[in-house]
Amino acid sequence: MVVGEMHKTLRAYTEVLRLIRRLPKDTRSYYAKYARENFVNYREVDAADTAAMDDLLKRTYTHSLWVLNKYSVNESVAEKLKNVCCSQ
Repeated sequence: MVVGEMHKTLRAYTEVLRLIRRLPKDTRSYYAKYARENFVNYREVDAADTAAMDDLLKRTYTHSLWVLNKYSVNESVAEKLKNVCCSQ
């Protein structure tokens, strides 16, 4: 189970980086650095704590949508991230 949660987290990070490529060029480096820092900051969360992991993944999705909307990028491009973060 722990390995599955870690894999899910890495998939979420990969999808976030893919979404960053859809942002305006001058903002990409900022958001790439921001995403990395956040994933690094939360690496100490116990992967066996599924409630905490689910909460972090849902926040990842929600925050990603906020950024996409800020730059008028269609939310539908985040469908893969939604599948990773919001599936049980």
